[in-house]
Amino acid sequence: MTSKYHWPKGTSADADYDLVVTPESAGWGYSGLRILTLRPGEAHALSTHDSEFLVLPLTGSCTVTTEGRTFELEGRTGVFASVTDFAYLPGGSEALISSADGGTFALPSARTERGGHSARYGRKEGVPVELRGAGACSRQVNNYCLPGTFEAEQLLVCEVLTPGGNWSSYPPHKHDQARPGEESELEEIYWFQVAGGENGFGYQRVYGTEDRPIDVLAEVRSGDAVLIPHGWHGPSIAAPGYDLYYLNVMAGPGQDRAWLICDDPAHGWVRATWDTQDVDDRLPFGENS
Repeated sequence: MTSKYHWPKGTSADADYDLVVTPESAGWGYSGLRILTLRPGEAHALSTHDSEFLVLPLTGSCTVTTEGRTFELEGRTGVFASVTDFAYLPGGSEALISSADGGTFALPSARTERGGHSARYGRKEGVPVELRGAGACSRQVNNYCLPGTFEAEQLLVCEVLTPGGNWSSYPPHKHDQARPGEESELEEIYWFQVAGGENGFGYQRVYGTEDRPIDVLAEVRSGDAVLIPHGWHGPSIAAPGYDLYYLNVMAGPGQDRAWLICDDPAHGWVRATWDTQDVDDRLPFGENS
């Protein structure tokens, strides 16, 4: 690892996963992410223990069997091609993930002490696709598992796709304090893919407050992760010529499962400039266009 917070591709792999982020390895309490690659015909047994999970195809399709139910995930050819269907797995469950043709699958997770949700299927057609920002701040957000889009205990999951040359996660914002109606306390993982082959890259900035310092400026490539325990985060910068994707995984101690952010007051004024700009006409990506 190049730092405590920037985990380049392969630096947290093990025998089963391309990436393993657990609350223990991250040094926090709730958010986790595994990236699973299956060869054609392979299967993987997953025990969720004290966490809830999504099975989210990045490339390829899979079958998820759990609690006597079977979910056939159609998946997709790649993260820039379309949104995907997915499966939800509650804590304390056993699942088998198998893929006839092979593929790569994200397994975002959140530790939770509560129950109440059963395993279920998330339809591709039910995923809200949002175009956020304007001009050079235009990006696409696929809202898989957020309040109001899909029920869960603590887990929040979305994807952000940024055309080459644009900035996303901007203005810089934070969500590290519990302030009812204003800000929620959430740990966050960014996991990146960059279009354009092995030379593709982008940048991720994270910086802290005076009382809680953190300082990250990472050059990110496909398969890298950046952990954000607290502080302002943004921008996420897509280099010209290289579209940028990142999967966001968030969870925290709040019992109301809210996603409330506050902008860095030094840069929040930028939002007002979007009113006079058009959304980048390269959006949305792929089949969502």
